Amino acid sequence: MALPDEGFVEVGRAKLEYRMIGPRPHEAPTIVMLHEGLGAAGLWSDFPERLAERTKAGFFVYSRAGYGRSSPVSLPRPLDYMTQEATEVLPKLLDAIGFRRGVLLGHSDGASIAAIYAGSVQDHRIRGLALLAPHFFVEEFSLQEIRHAKERYDAGDLRAKLSRHHADVDNAFRGWNDAWLDPAFGSVFDIVEPLAYIRVPILILQGEDDPYGTVRQIRVAEEECYCPVDAMLLPGCGHAPYRDKPAETLEAVSSFVSRIFDLHGEAAAMERAA
Repeated sequence: MALPDEGFVEVGRAKLEYRMIGPRPHEAPTIVMLHEGLGAAGLWSDFPERLAERTKAGFFVYSRAGYGRSSPVSLPRPLDYMTQEATEVLPKLLDAIGFRRGVLLGHSDGASIAAIYAGSVQDHRIRGLALLAPHFFVEEFSLQEIRHAKERYDAGDLRAKLSRHHADVDNAFRGWNDAWLDPAFGSVFDIVEPLAYIRVPILILQGEDDPYGTVRQIRVAEEECYCPVDAMLLPGCGHAPYRDKPAETLEAVSSFVSRIFDLHGEAAAMERAA
């Protein structure tokens, strides 16, 4: 499949918006970027382009169903929606774009989906995980901020801000917020067990001032994973390291990718195999 720079890819019944930066999957390793719970392809801003400048990898950035300009989802979302994304949608997406080898780079919900995928699917094409502010289990600390987000959405400025990035802003927000605030969510969303089955290196970046999670998320990964875990706690950083600490995040992620791939050698080997 020859991917244009941007457009839509069909996965099941959904059309998912995407943009592709740099080499295509048959030419070089691909970094697949999975956005946060209120994110979309466009909300990464120029971070993918800046990463692409530092590497020889291609970058595939997309909006999951219910976000951005992608197809909406039926509400309420199932409480295991992240597991469904990881085990039912992501494999089909990777196949649809001709993914051959690369790294999953996820933020928040997207980081959790990446971890579930690597720990559940055992895809030999995945060579590493770069996780920004991941959630592996529910903390009351996180729920306090999610309740605050609901207040800002219902009576503040959050809905107007998000509407600039989502075709159906209520679908995007309610799908995320209602699931997390469901009393049963904490018993359904616990992905600590799959961490023990991840067989590739992991990079974790988390802000010291992250209102959605504490250092306990890093600690559980260090305790449960048998694979190498390189964790960084960033001072003066909130929930989005790529926005709050862009220089440090760019350096950490690009160095991580470079350690995994001899990018020039990988690209040449893939060209010979094509």
